[in-house]
Amino acid sequence: MLDSPFLCAPDSATLGHAWLPLPRSWTSFRGASRRCGGRFDIERKRARVDLIERESVQPGFWDDQKRAQHLSREKSQLELAIASYERVKQRLEDAVALHELAEEANDEQARAESEVATREVEQAVERLELSRMLSGPQDHLNAIVEINAGAGGTESQDWALMLYRMYTRYAERKGWEVEPGDFQAGEEAGLKNASFIARGDHTYGWLKPELGVHRLVRISPFDANARRHTSFASVFVYPEVDEDIELVINPADVRTDTFRSSGAGGQKVNKTDSAIRLTHLPTGIVVSMQNERSQHKNRDMAWKVLRSRLYELELRKQQAERDKVEASKADISFGSQIRNYVLAPYRMVKDVRSGVESGNPDAVLDGDLDQFIQPYLLGVRRKDRPGSSPEEE
Repeated sequence: MLDSPFLCAPDSATLGHAWLPLPRSWTSFRGASRRCGGRFDIERKRARVDLIERESVQPGFWDDQKRAQHLSREKSQLELAIASYERVKQRLEDAVALHELAEEANDEQARAESEVATREVEQAVERLELSRMLSGPQDHLNAIVEINAGAGGTESQDWALMLYRMYTRYAERKGWEVEPGDFQAGEEAGLKNASFIARGDHTYGWLKPELGVHRLVRISPFDANARRHTSFASVFVYPEVDEDIELVINPADVRTDTFRSSGAGGQKVNKTDSAIRLTHLPTGIVVSMQNERSQHKNRDMAWKVLRSRLYELELRKQQAERDKVEASKADISFGSQIRNYVLAPYRMVKDVRSGVESGNPDAVLDGDLDQFIQPYLLGVRRKDRPGSSPEEE
């Protein structure tokens, strides 16, 4: 039996006729790789489920409906995680048993079947590890994504629009709903800044690794001399605050300004002051919204974004206090360059943090981002990150 709260599938690349004896209990290590499930802390989850069950039968448990519902949801999520672990654990034991029978009988067909079973277990463990990495307290929330063009005028504004399309295409691939927020078009092309809300399964957990600066190198379509240009754009990702999160904002701390929405002109011009700008005076956070013609709708969206940004700011302050001694903090702070997109003189996309590369930038810009996001969530980091050479950066 596998009594340990660890799982680690054997590497399918090593399978074949030269099998090594496989132990009945496999354990992983704290820094488990993508091929290893890492610590799932199943016993702690079981203990937490037992505690909630005992508390739920106590008199007065449902007097506080909000707390009771929160604990019930937590219990359901923990039970799902435990069930998923048990299923993979059973498949792992079955694969070990099949391999041992194949070796005892010297049966080539059984060996081939055990290889297939082991590969399937390896993939299941990887999926289980990924779900563990999306178990943060905010990971299940929807995500607010903001994209801002860097210095460089039209070049950077066009790059910002390319990123906007990339993330909305990624959301479509995931089956998420996308609600446009603010959109400030560039003077000639692209956008100055834009935002949208992605709603779906663990959208914030999936998108939070994208926070940072993104760098593009290409032959400029706006340069008559066809010279190579470097452009920058920044991406912010905030968790959308749900009703279960209590966040008190003093109305006196927020200044509200109305203004006329910009548009294409002609019949589409907005002749009313429907656009809203909220300024949170203590922090200096400014949120503008003009996507809707209704001032009421723009106001509601602006307040939603402001609450999420203040919540995310508080989370970052708390995280900074916990991680101020960790050198890896620079990897997730705004201003760091997280990924290079090179379209000339060669074609490659490289994640600066993990070292993951893709030779198909067209697919990446069309929303194929899991190849970068999944390794980052699973803890893959470049060992040479602090001293990377300029050529690699």
